Amino acid sequence: MNPKLSIGSWAFAFGPFAASPWPFSRILQYASEAGYDGVEINGFAPHPTPELYPTKESRQALLEEIQSYGLGISGYAPDFTAVPPAQCEPADYLQLMESYIQFCVDLGIDTIRVDTVSPPSALEETEYEEQFARLVFTWKASAELAAASGIRIVWEFEPGFWLNKPSEIKRLVETVGHPSFQILFDTSHAYMSGVVGARQPGEKEVLPGGITEFAKLLDGHIGHFHLIDSDGTLHDEETSTHAAFGAGDIDFTAFLKELKPVVADINWWCVDFCFNAEVEEWGREAVPFIRKAIKEAD
Repeated sequence: MNPKLSIGSWAFAFGPFAASPWPFSRILQYASEAGYDGVEINGFAPHPTPELYPTKESRQALLEEIQSYGLGISGYAPDFTAVPPAQCEPADYLQLMESYIQFCVDLGIDTIRVDTVSPPSALEETEYEEQFARLVFTWKASAELAAASGIRIVWEFEPGFWLNKPSEIKRLVETVGHPSFQILFDTSHAYMSGVVGARQPGEKEVLPGGITEFAKLLDGHIGHFHLIDSDGTLHDEETSTHAAFGAGDIDFTAFLKELKPVVADINWWCVDFCFNAEVEEWGREAVPFIRKAIKEAD
């Protein structure tokens, strides 16, 4: 395994950094100096958005700036908060998706990250199935749009959003059934959803084999990979705590060794320190930690 490592720029914009986000150029310098191969772009201002870079020329200048630091782009995580895909009109979601696809085409990005936006909630069966069907329709149509431009959509499930049980995640990706719609497997979210059962409505659904069993359950559908440790807690009782590597409950060497066939062909692995005040220090330590785990797993 010899993946390229990126760091998500949202870690320097959300949570502890929300009042004073790092400028994107500062993140590029940091990522380069810390030994990353690239960045995964947070699509919330002040980081790059189609509105902030509205022309092909401005996007070309952005790409050249990123490349000037010796970095690539592992993916784009845009803002869909105004259009929850299981609840909004599909046309509204697809119109926004089209703008993000064009943005990615102009920057040479081949991966767009999505989530369900809606919080987890217990729904009556009829309402649940109606929202599930709308989500499938919207994301299948999105995948068809993306595929036409050589882009894939990856869904990041997590305890803070609707559909966070292993069986639901598997059912959704299989029902969409499009090669350009895949799973973003985040190790911390997988731990909280598959081992702790955090924020699952109704009866908890956990996997005795942990995140390894979870990844095997989704084998063939995992198209993107976020690495971060988990200490088994939630951040602000909402979503997974993103802990320092080695400080949590995940044995990365054992996980990578057993899941090598699943993750070895994923070219980019993104480090995700969202909501973590120590990202500047711990983000530097992450690169040698992951490289060491890869070497031990090979």
